[in-house]
Amino acid sequence: MTGIAYAQLVNPGCPVIFGAFVTSIDMNSGAPTFGTPEASKILWGAGQLARRLNLPFRSGGGLCGSKLPDAQAAYESANTLQAALLGGVNFMLHACGWLEGGLVSSYEKFVLDADQLGVLHALAEGIDLSENGQAMDAIREVGPGGHYLGCAHTQANFKEAFWRTQVLDYRPFETWAEAGAPDSASLASARVKKLLAEHQAPAIDPGVEEALNDYVARRKASEPDAFG
Repeated sequence: MTGIAYAQLVNPGCPVIFGAFVTSIDMNSGAPTFGTPEASKILWGAGQLARRLNLPFRSGGGLCGSKLPDAQAAYESANTLQAALLGGVNFMLHACGWLEGGLVSSYEKFVLDADQLGVLHALAEGIDLSENGQAMDAIREVGPGGHYLGCAHTQANFKEAFWRTQVLDYRPFETWAEAGAPDSASLASARVKKLLAEHQAPAIDPGVEEALNDYVARRKASEPDAFG
């Protein structure tokens, strides 16, 4: 808040975002931990403060401490993403691809996180109370004792009725086993390969591209290779 006040003194009306990045630590090692209830409580409190100040709120993300896109990564990321949604976060950084406390970026984790962000978007939309959303015409059409799978409302809405994953596998066990029994990381890797193979780079002026590549090359040459 002090920083916001100072920014307004220097430049009245300057756009600002109220931000809080919250993590707890492992008291045995000092390593940051993610997806913990303590961090969620602080995020929710900061969100209330942001709304009291009538400021946009930045926090959260698909944060985790796991080294791999495994169950730990899924649990911790789900906890931080849900906390961000419930805390009213307006601007979220680190939403996809985060591993090992931010030290590692994973393509596989990126597509898994992006998939789950679709869940959050669906939750944030709330409940559709319109005539179509409540399927009133289907209730009138089917009547007592029938089923809704073949009615006109279902046929018109089934493609968009439910959130659909782009990564996870919901096939019956037999067909899943026949496919090699892939886990979520394997499915995500296949999704990454597909996206990269189908990617078409946006058009860019050749002169701008050459200047950017030259800048990157010069900056890399000016810094020591930390992994050399």
